Amino acid sequence: MAKIKIKLLRSKIGKSEKQRRTVEALGLKKIGQVVEKEDTPQTRGMIEKVKHMVEVVE
Repeated sequence: MAKIKIKLLRSKIGKSEKQRRTVEALGLKKIGQVVEKEDTPQTRGMIEKVKHMVEVVE
């Protein structure tokens, strides 16, 4: 499987609990933090839910 890099661009403050948990499940804690994940349908679905807060580098 290919790897993708996910970067948190926006704060979790003021967002819904569901969005905060999704960002944390992706492994992101601080603004500017980058994590590398497997490119799976589950990961893509999580990214889609918080696409306004993250940036994806393939």
